[in-house]
Amino acid sequence: MKTRQQAADGFYRHLREWFTAFLPRQRGAAQNTITSCRQTWNMLLGYVAEHHHIGVEKVTFTMVDRVTVTGFLEHMRATKSWTPSTYNQRLACIRSFFIYAAAAEPTLTIYLADLAAIPRLKAPAAAPVKYMSTDAVTALLAAPDPGTRIGLRDQFFMILMYDLAARDAEMLAMNLADIDTRRLTVDLLGKGSKPRRLPITSETAQHLGRYPAPRPLRRGLPPQPATGDSDVLHRAESSSDADV
Repeated sequence: MKTRQQAADGFYRHLREWFTAFLPRQRGAAQNTITSCRQTWNMLLGYVAEHHHIGVEKVTFTMVDRVTVTGFLEHMRATKSWTPSTYNQRLACIRSFFIYAAAAEPTLTIYLADLAAIPRLKAPAAAPVKYMSTDAVTALLAAPDPGTRIGLRDQFFMILMYDLAARDAEMLAMNLADIDTRRLTVDLLGKGSKPRRLPITSETAQHLGRYPAPRPLRRGLPPQPATGDSDVLHRAESSSDADV
């Protein structure tokens, strides 16, 4: 049963609309972003309820103030070892809701102004990036044994990743059909499920020509059929099937 204060506050009504209407429909946020925001608010609501010694269902706007949110963020830094990046991302998620609520109901702007006083954390200066030498990169790419199917796969995977400078998730989501050796391009599904097309060198395309070619799995056995274009690039193969 809602109390009169809860009904007048409308905290959970705005929070529900933010999750069900604003983020997915109006903002078009990716599912991973929505999941991250949901995790943030689950943790924050639990902290607020414990801090005020009430049930989670009784949390109101007035309870989610600057002191409480700052205490929550610092508590998570101490107990969960949040980095400045994680700290700032969670703070941005909390503020995003209050921006939405203030736009929907101007009288709530006072709560947004209160949270605006919470400063972002400054990350420590990053160490200078040390690049591998040409010889080191060459040695790394030559490490897999191209005499085995797994070695041939791993070598091409590494060469392609180096050529594209692609993220891990982009490489793992890639299919052979995403690679166009005629146009020398590769289609990637980037962060936030955003597609992008990148060029590759002719040398990389030549390595692809070796990768899916039929090869004998063991001495005395017929060659394995060529891989279909729709196969995942990093498909798994057992070590027993890798011996030539």
